[in-house]
Amino acid sequence: MTKHDCRISERRSNANRKASVWSMALLMVAAGLAAWPAASAQASNGNTGTGIASRAYAIGLWGDLPYNDIQAQVGVPNLIADMNSQKLAFTVHDGDLKAGNGIVGSLTPTTCADALYVQGLGFFNALESAAMFTPGDNDWTDCDRPKNGSFSSRERLDHERQVFFSTPYSLGQNPILQEVQTDKLCLDHNNSYVGCVENRRWTVNGIVYATLNIQGSCNNLCDTSPDPAEYAARNAANILWMQQTFDEAVATGASAIMFISQGDPGWDNSDPTRSPTRDPKTLIESDMLPSSDPAFPGATPDGFHDFLVALRNEVIAFERPVAYVHGDSHYFRIDRPLQDSKGQRIENFVRVETFGDNAANGTNDVQWLKVFVDDRTREVFSFQPQIVPGNRVVHPVP
Repeated sequence: MTKHDCRISERRSNANRKASVWSMALLMVAAGLAAWPAASAQASNGNTGTGIASRAYAIGLWGDLPYNDIQAQVGVPNLIADMNSQKLAFTVHDGDLKAGNGIVGSLTPTTCADALYVQGLGFFNALESAAMFTPGDNDWTDCDRPKNGSFSSRERLDHERQVFFSTPYSLGQNPILQEVQTDKLCLDHNNSYVGCVENRRWTVNGIVYATLNIQGSCNNLCDTSPDPAEYAARNAANILWMQQTFDEAVATGASAIMFISQGDPGWDNSDPTRSPTRDPKTLIESDMLPSSDPAFPGATPDGFHDFLVALRNEVIAFERPVAYVHGDSHYFRIDRPLQDSKGQRIENFVRVETFGDNAANGTNDVQWLKVFVDDRTREVFSFQPQIVPGNRVVHPVP
C-alpha cells in the first residue's frame, strides 16, 4: 500500500468526510430536460468531445481580464480568436472578469451589475473548444465596494452560480461533462448551505483537472465587509474537493493533476510586492500587515494557511506531477515555490501564474498561456506563452 493509499483509507474512515467523491445533485441541463444523473467527466483515448485524436493535446490558460474598455472591445476578442486558431482541447479562465473597482464613464461593464456576467458568458461561449471558469474576487468578494455598486458579495456569487454553473457541463461551443461539488457545504446570501457548484473536476487522457473557489482579498477575510462564516464554509469545501481530487487521481491511475483557482496565496518569502509572504516551512503568513478593517484589528487574517498545509500533504503523498494555476497578482511566472516542513523543494509541484491586466498599457498584457499535455512524458505539462499578435504594444509582430 502506498503512502497515498494509506491516506485515502484514513480519510474514508473519518466521519467528517462522508461526502462521496462521486456525489452529484440533480441539476437541469436545459429547460424542459430531465434532471441529469450522477456521472463523471472521464475522457480518455481521444474520446473527449473536443476533437483530440491522440493522447497529446494542448489547453489554454488565461484570466484577470478584461479590466477596461480597450481590453473588453479589442484585447480579449483578439485573444479569443488566437486561442480558437490553435485547436485547443479546452481553455480555463482563472477568475476576475473586471478590474477591482468600477470605471466611471466606461462603455463596457466594469461594476458588478448583471451586465458584467452577460459579457463574460459571451466571451466564454465565443471559444470554440470547451471553456472553463472559476470565479475571482473582483467579480464577487469585492462587489461590496462602493465603486463596484455596493452589492452583497454572497448574492453576487449566487448569481455567478446561476449564470455560469447551472448545469454539469462546461461553457464554450463544445462543452464537456464535469463532476460538480454539489454537497451543500457553502453558504449563500440567505445563510443557507448550498452546493459549491463552481468547483468542477474533469479528466482528459489520464490527467485530472479541478477548479477551486479560492480568492484574493485574503480569501474573503479582509477588504470591505469580510465574511468569516462564508470563508470557513467554502474553505472546508475547497479542502475536501482538493483531497477528493487526489483520491480520484490515485483511484484512476492518473498521471498528473492540475488545479486552477484565482487567489495568489503566497508560497514563501520571495515576493512581498505581489502576494502574502509566508514561512515556507510552516506556511504561516509572515508579513501579517495591519488590518484597516475595524472588524479585524491588528494583523490581517490569513485565508490560505489551512488549505496550503492540506495541499502540501497531498502533493507529497501523490508523488506525481501537480500543477497549481492561479491569477490575482498579474505577473506571469512558472516556478516551484512549495517546500516541505524541512525547507526542501517539493519537486513534483509547479506553480503557474497566468498573464494579468496592466490597464495602463491597454492590451499589452492581454495574453495567454498554452500548455502542452502528454501523460507519456516525465513532467506531463510543458508551457509556451502566447503573445497575441494583435495585442502587441511595444514591438510589432516579428
